[in-house]
Amino acid sequence: MSTVLVLNGPNLGRLGSREPDVYGSANLEDLRELLVASARDGVSIDLRQTDDEAELIHWLYEAVDERTPVILNPAAFTHYSYALRDAAALVTKAGLQLIEVHLSNPHARETFRHTSVVSAIATGVIAGLGFDSYRLALDFVTAS
Repeated sequence: MSTVLVLNGPNLGRLGSREPDVYGSANLEDLRELLVASARDGVSIDLRQTDDEAELIHWLYEAVDERTPVILNPAAFTHYSYALRDAAALVTKAGLQLIEVHLSNPHARETFRHTSVVSAIATGVIAGLGFDSYRLALDFVTAS
């Protein structure tokens, strides 16, 4: 394995300024630096963020085509995007790992956040640990 694709959905481009009491004060560049520093030798991090559902879906197709494991924070798409769920299922059905991550714990928040359409097809889910959710996911997908 040489690359891990770290995909982030809507509003995560505003990390650091959006609801710091929920998401913290660090931004995506801080996350990139943490993951690069935490990655095992020979593993590169391809961190991306989009507010566009179609772009996120195409990145999942790319992961399948390039045989790349995925760490996915679907953000708001978590709760209702069956199109994203179906694209994520292609990743796991291809035998690749897909770890769903969340900075906050969705189950400790508003009721509508309690349901994920992605979780059932993900290899695993890590939530509520801030950036450590991503770091633990990276450790898992690069352990083998």
